[in-house]
Amino acid sequence: MKETNNQEFEYRGFCINGFLMIFFTFILIPLLIGLCIWKGQDAENVAPFIICAIILFIIFIIGCSGYFVQEPNVARVMIFFGKYKGTCKKVGYYWVNPFLNRKKLSLRIRNMDIEPIKVNDKIGNPVLIGMVLVWRIRDTYKVVFDLDSQSLGGQNTINNMALDHFVRIQSDAALREVTGHFAYDQTDSNDPNELTLRDSGSEISDLLEKKINERLAMAGMEVVEARINYLAYAPEIAAVMLRRQQASAIITAREKIVEGAVSMVEMALSTLESKDVVKLSNDQKASMVGNLLAVLCADEPLTPTLNANV
Repeated sequence: MKETNNQEFEYRGFCINGFLMIFFTFILIPLLIGLCIWKGQDAENVAPFIICAIILFIIFIIGCSGYFVQEPNVARVMIFFGKYKGTCKKVGYYWVNPFLNRKKLSLRIRNMDIEPIKVNDKIGNPVLIGMVLVWRIRDTYKVVFDLDSQSLGGQNTINNMALDHFVRIQSDAALREVTGHFAYDQTDSNDPNELTLRDSGSEISDLLEKKINERLAMAGMEVVEARINYLAYAPEIAAVMLRRQQASAIITAREKIVEGAVSMVEMALSTLESKDVVKLSNDQKASMVGNLLAVLCADEPLTPTLNANV
């Protein structure tokens, strides 16, 4: 079932410029720590200053882990102790709550070459078919939370190999489904509007995109383009189908040759009669037609003879 609801939303939590936070983290806090230590040396009760220095040092350590750099078409899913807080797509150098778990995702377009698989077409012939798939992440929430947790990588990253594996399996299933609804080539029905795998490239690609999108939507991904890049009969019937295609091509060529030869004979007879070059009886016309057709349709050069009474 196709999922249409998008549960992703923009992160609206505390997120400030990273260069501004550098002043507080690496300049102001170290100065305060140094000030506490210096004051504690001159004071009779050093305990408050030492405690203050320890607290500031802990804040310094925690604050150092809140920085991140984000490039265009990259997103981070913000998770606060297991709760989804939004997806940050801002580009630049930022500082956020160090306790946020930031799952990094690439929203860039990815390319995948699906190796040829053996599938039976509509009439049961085994064919080898492969395709090229272009896809990308659409819903970061579903990618992180709806896929099996075993597919996730480290604490702040997503295992791209797991995503590729999921896309490859679903694309394989969709390709098998689509291939089973069409014949490799024109069948004996002689329907001029019949869609085939060999001739209906754009229609098959559109249907493939639709079927794959229905499967990938559950995990927050979408297909940009899907097209067949390899199509052939399986080896066990390839030789037989090749002879069939050759026979069909020969028949088609012969039909064209005969059609052209008949029109040339008709033109020759009408020209002879209109210009009164020669008068032929019906038997002579029949003999001339036979000779001309033999010359025009033969594979080898022939020498026709014509017995005409002028």
